[in-house]
Formats: sequence, C-alpha cells, structure tokens
Amino acid sequence: MCIATRSPISECSIDWLLDQLIGLRERVLDQARRWLERELGDPVLASESSWNLACYLALRSEDLRELQPLLAEHGLSSLGRSESHVVATLDAIIHLLGLASGRDVNAEAGSATRFLAGERTLESNTRRLFGIEPPHGVRIMVTLPTQAADDADLIEDLLCAGMTCARINCAHDSAREWSRMIANLKAARERCGRECRVFMDLAGHKVRTGDIRRRHKALEIDWEGNRAPVVEISDGFLRSEAVGKGRRRNWHLALDSAVIDRLHDHQELYFVDALGRERRMRLAASGTTRFFRAALDGPAHIDQTTVFHDPATGEQFVARGFDTRPAKVRVFEGDPLRLSADPTPGEPARIDPTGNILEPARVPCAEPRVFERLTDGDMVWIDDGKIGARVSQVDTDGALLTIEHAGPQGRSIKPDKGLNFPDTPLNLPALSDKDLADLDFVVRHADMVGFSFVESGDDMRVLMAELDARGAAGMPIVAKIETRRAVSNLPEIMLAALDRRPLGIMIARGDLAVELGPEAMIEAQETLLWLTEAARTPVIWATQVLETLAKKGSISRPELTDAAMAERAECIMLNKGPYIERAVRILVEIVQRMHRHQHKKTAQLAPLQCLIRPDDPAERAAP
Repeated sequence: MCIATRSPISECSIDWLLDQLIGLRERVLDQARRWLERELGDPVLASESSWNLACYLALRSEDLRELQPLLAEHGLSSLGRSESHVVATLDAIIHLLGLASGRDVNAEAGSATRFLAGERTLESNTRRLFGIEPPHGVRIMVTLPTQAADDADLIEDLLCAGMTCARINCAHDSAREWSRMIANLKAARERCGRECRVFMDLAGHKVRTGDIRRRHKALEIDWEGNRAPVVEISDGFLRSEAVGKGRRRNWHLALDSAVIDRLHDHQELYFVDALGRERRMRLAASGTTRFFRAALDGPAHIDQTTVFHDPATGEQFVARGFDTRPAKVRVFEGDPLRLSADPTPGEPARIDPTGNILEPARVPCAEPRVFERLTDGDMVWIDDGKIGARVSQVDTDGALLTIEHAGPQGRSIKPDKGLNFPDTPLNLPALSDKDLADLDFVVRHADMVGFSFVESGDDMRVLMAELDARGAAGMPIVAKIETRRAVSNLPEIMLAALDRRPLGIMIARGDLAVELGPEAMIEAQETLLWLTEAARTPVIWATQVLETLAKKGSISRPELTDAAMAERAECIMLNKGPYIERAVRILVEIVQRMHRHQHKKTAQLAPLQCLIRPDDPAERAAP
C-alpha cells in the first residue's frame, strides 16, 4: 500500500489520493454521527460546534501520519490545521483532487465562509465569557489576594496594567471578603473606564491533609559576636518574641505579673534551655518600674517548657506567650507514613536513639471517603507533587504508605496541602456542601463560575441543574481540567454544556502535572488545545504562568517561553503575588509580540525584525 511504503509521488497518483480522501471523509462523518447518537441521542440536535468536535474526534482516531506528507508534496493541506473546520478542509482537498483528476467528486470548493465559520464562532463564544477584546488585545485573568478586599488601589493598578478578568477563589476567604473585592472592582472599573469580568472558582473536593499537632515555637536568642544577648522582661509584654533584625534585634520575654513583682536588680536565674544547655541570666533594673534587662551567658532557645530557677529563694517559674506552629512531620524516601481517616491532628514519627522508626508519622486526610476507593499499590502525591508515596496497605485506620519521592534531604508535610490520587477513581459527588452554599453567592455576584475537579458529562449536568434552580440558566461555566479522568472525558464534558450555555475550559496545568506526570502533561495540554478549538470553545491557560516573577520579582527564561506559548489560549491566568502588577504588564507585552507570529497552531508570517531596514520607517513593525 502506498501509505505504508512511502512510495514516490509518481506511484501515489492523484486518483489514489482522491480515493483515500473520499474514504476518509465517509468514515469521519459516519463515526461522528454514531458518536453524537451515543452522547445526545439524536445528531440532529447537535449544533455546528458539536458536529465539528465529533468530526475532529473521528478524524483523530485515524493514523494520518503517512498521508500527510503525500498531501503536502502535492501542495495540498496536510490536515494539520483542520481543528475548527474539519469537513470544510476535507471537502476542499477532495474538490482540488477532483479537478486535477477530471473526476466528478460532488464536493464543495473551499470558501472563506466555511473556513472562517469556526473561528468566528470561537470569537463569539470568547466574547460571551470575557467581554469585548481589550485595547491591548490580551485577555488576562488574575487571582485576587485577600488584600484586594481592603486595598482598592491594588485592583485599580491591576486594571491599568491589563487585567481583564478578576478571579476569586472560593477555597479561600469568605463571602464578606468576596463582597468587598467585588465592590472595589466595580469602583475601579468606573474610575478606569475598563471592562473586567468576575470569575468565581468553586473550591470543589480538593482533598487535603488535615491538621498537624501544634507545638510552641522556641524563642531563639542568638549570640552576636562578643556581645552577650540581652532580653527585655516586663509585664507589659504579652508575648515572648523576637523583634527586629541584626544588631537592632530585641528579645522580649513575657512573665506573669506576680513573677515580675518578685524580681529585683542583680538577681541571677538559672535554667536549662530547650536544647539541653545550662544557662544563667543576670537581671538589671532599668529606670522604668517593673522593667528589667537580662544578660545571658550564651545563646539559648527558650520555650514554654523552660523552667527558670532562683537559687536564693528556690522559686521556679516559666515564661508565656510563645507562638505555636505545626510540628515538623518530615519524611524521607523509604519511610512509612500513616494517612489517617481519623481527624485527630497528625504527629511526627517516633524514633529511637539509634534512628529506627518505632511508629510512623501520621497525617490525617480531610476527606475520609477517599479510603473507600483506595487500593494497595495506588500512588498518592502530596503538596502539589513534592512528595510521592505508594499505598502499602489499606485498613480500618486509613492507609499505610511508603514514601518513594521526597528528594535527598527529605520533605516536610504541612497541614492543608493537596493530596492527589491519580490511580484512584474517587467518585466523590460533583459538588461539595460548601460548593452548593457558595453557589448562592456566585449566581448573584459573578459573571461566570469555575467548576473545579469536574470529571464527566454527568458532573456538568449536576452543576447546570443547580444553576437553573437558582435562576442562573444562562451563567457561563468554565470547566477546570485538572485530573486524569477529566482529560479522558473532555469531549463528553464539553458536549454536555456546549449547546446549552456559554462554556470555557481551563487547563489547570499544576494539578495535571501531578496527576499525569510532567512528560504526559505536555502531550495532554496540546490535546486539550486541539479539542477546545475543534469545539470552538475558549480556553484558559492556567497555573504558574510567570510564577517566579509574580512572587519573587525575578524573571525565569523558561517561564518566559511558557508565557509565549500561552498566546495560543483565549485567556491567560496569573496567580497572586507581591509583584503581580509587573507580571501582568510583562505578560501583555509578551503576548502582543507573539500575536504577530502565532495564531493557535498556525505560524503568522509577519516580516522578520532582523530583515527590516532601520532606515525605512514605513517598514518597521511595531513590537
């Protein structure tokens, strides 16, 4: 067969290619019709966008790699840019081959109307979600921090920088903060005269680690050179804490008023600090009543267990007001870890003096229904994939895991960190109780709702029913694709809503990288871009775009390349950070530059800057 053997062009006749294309078109239409019958019951009910999606799925079920170069060698489309107009592309190729062969093929010639219909529908759907295209041509969604509830200037600065959609994450804050954020946004829109939509993101069943037992943080009193550390003691201090840095640092020790009353000038106190070091403290009265300075004979770590002794009177007492923090649950590769269904705060491992683990560390799982589905051998990822573990045993207490990935120095497990179960179909309800409560606020205040952890067409129908019940039948939905199952079920997820309301797709690349692995995630994000274009559905490129810049103020070259790739999406999402305004401005410039060279998968052949003569201003292109 010509395709299999990669025969020369002369052996692959025009007639042969024409027969191949006619057969391919028939198979595509037949498979598309059967797929729509299965999903919708009657293909007649499908819109043009649903038909095109079905045709694209049918086309991509074929292996076209051998056919593509043969078409290109004849100067024809290689089908590599047919996402938004599958049948129109096939018809145009068949029409041209028919003319070349002299055969009557009864296929429509290519026309601008047919080819541009998909792109125009996508543009219309994008406007329904995000409004008209902004003057700078880049739709940018920004996650609002809690600070935006009280800092109206922050929102105005983001609007001026280029934000066109404000994201409120319902997993954080409350209706009180959300209301203030939205009020500040409305005021900023009026002052700036700019449009900006409100996107509210349901928290979903984000399975997380539970509480970790808290322990008091020691007051770490350092020895700086030859200068003895000095501690201030007064009943005016409510907390034992360090204030300032370097030579300006002061340490405050809070004692009960009754103890302060019995202290005196030149008094010496003895204690054993939290690290087992014997220390002496000599008090010196200041000019202020009930205020002392205490010089230590060395650095010390003092916490709520440190007992101070007065050898003259035999009195003993402790300080108060220490900060608390979760105990450090640190795990290393090969360690066991108990993931518990019991909500009791977690504990570090118990280790004997020789370093042997007597009892493994325990961390509670905030969603106990996970253990109904978890099986031996399943993979568990903790804290956005920083820690990887495999299930060794599932029992009545939860599951015993073995740490497989934690880095050479090990890693600490903290409370409220995400848990991913890529091998486990959890089958949790589409919406949590919190989601249902938050929806009441969302339908009153948001322009669109983000559906976290959607995994099927049935999930989409559940959310649409809840929106309908709240009088929000036309509210746009953005389905967030963040699990392995959601990637597999994307066609049915889109088809469930495609003809019923405005729809968008968010590629949540952070969770996908954990679920699929980084290598498979790259392939998956390409697949999602192709399928969304075939469905003429706008897509949001999300997670860690210019993350280093937004959080640390520095620019990473790989992140710049990633931001340039984001031009292929209709909207780009940035997460919060202290330098978020700068990140928005730089993203606008990056995408504006890329608009000249790339549209979806198609390279735009704008004049190359290196070939434009500097002495010809008419030819110089704007950056």
